[in-house]
Amino acid sequence: MNVFELTRALVDVESITLNEERIGEMLFAQLSELASRYQGQVERFEVEPKRFNVFAHWGQPVVTLSTHMDTVPPFFPSREDAKNIWGRGACDTKGIIAAMIFAVRELLEQGQRNLGLLFVVGEERNSAGALHASKHPWGSKFLINGEPTENKLALGSKGVLRLELEAAGRMAHSAYPELGDSAILKLLDALEKLRRLPLPTDPVLGASTLNIGTIAGGRAPNVIPDHARAEVFIRLIDDGAATCAAVKQAIGASIDLREVLSVPAVHLRSLPGFETSVVAFTTDIPVFGGAWGEPYLLGPGSIHVAHTAEEFVPKDQVVEAIQIYKRMILELMKK
Repeated sequence: MNVFELTRALVDVESITLNEERIGEMLFAQLSELASRYQGQVERFEVEPKRFNVFAHWGQPVVTLSTHMDTVPPFFPSREDAKNIWGRGACDTKGIIAAMIFAVRELLEQGQRNLGLLFVVGEERNSAGALHASKHPWGSKFLINGEPTENKLALGSKGVLRLELEAAGRMAHSAYPELGDSAILKLLDALEKLRRLPLPTDPVLGASTLNIGTIAGGRAPNVIPDHARAEVFIRLIDDGAATCAAVKQAIGASIDLREVLSVPAVHLRSLPGFETSVVAFTTDIPVFGGAWGEPYLLGPGSIHVAHTAEEFVPKDQVVEAIQIYKRMILELMKK
């Protein structure tokens, strides 16, 4: 398969988070063939039943290329035209996986060794695969993480603070609201306070942002609601400690607040001769925690179409990424 055929083949294997077994098997087979041809090794590391990371290496890896194999829902299959490959995961991150495999293959053909490829599960939900990998390092000095950055080397990425808010009340007939206690009104008051909360900014990463993602509650239109719940997602420009404290103070004790996920923002290094950018999304890099080496972040495609019904990756960027990854690897090998 050429790189476009491999991208489409990867897209066409549904791999929504928690259902990565088939894509893991496909990648294991692909990398086993490459390992056999160039005297490498491939291993799978079980994260949970039927969910495993795939790691291939040729010698002791100095540079490891890594990205995630899972996608967000809903699944839809691939198609292509003259310029783009479309489908769920096309840019996030099936095209990246294909470019990484081809970059490593071309370097192996040229006699290069000490390379690794690590594909992990679960990035789209809780980074379970990266967390597992962080506890099982292989001595790699550098990690090139793949996410859609339009082939620009990211100088930093925001973190995340995911929160759940729950309010409790007392049911009553809606004709006599004074006999009840509306959980929905309590929750709305708390969310309004969050919307007005000043959030920190960073000169490189920009402003923190807040999204109220889901709201649920109540029993019926004519019943004072006794329960309400919301999910909030904050994009961080720091470690999130001050933001979490400010949220707790703003909403007060009448709302039950639960911290579901906290991932700090990261600042990353550049390399001479590579175009740079800053991204607002979060990656597996903070979860790796340096266990797989000093991190760099780059990949083909735009985050603006990831997670959408029109997700695609430009073919020219996939081809370009192969050469960029090769240049990065050779540059990092000199360090």
